[in-house]
Amino acid sequence: MKSVCEVYNNNFGIRLSKLRMQKGVSARDMSLSIGQNAGYINCIENGRSLPSMKNFFLICDYLGITPNDYFNYQTSFPKKLSSAVDNLCHLDDDKLSHISSVIEYMVAN
Repeated sequence: MKSVCEVYNNNFGIRLSKLRMQKGVSARDMSLSIGQNAGYINCIENGRSLPSMKNFFLICDYLGITPNDYFNYQTSFPKKLSSAVDNLCHLDDDKLSHISSVIEYMVAN
């Protein structure tokens, strides 16, 4: 049976791989872009290592997401969701009610 650490380590890498592919970049390019060796992201995605806290923040920044978004496994597109929420924050109550009604209708159908 896998330990809790092994499960989180594996899930962390899977999540990183999905988010990186959504951005359309290679593991090598991402590694180099955040100032690491060419195989850094590959090692994380394959569960061989975990990033330091500093590098985790660099990864999130590179992906354009928050650390909270990273661990929100319920959404496949955290960047789009974060952007939508940011936009909703600028609406008045009337517009927000209309948007809410549209979303409820779309989810129900």
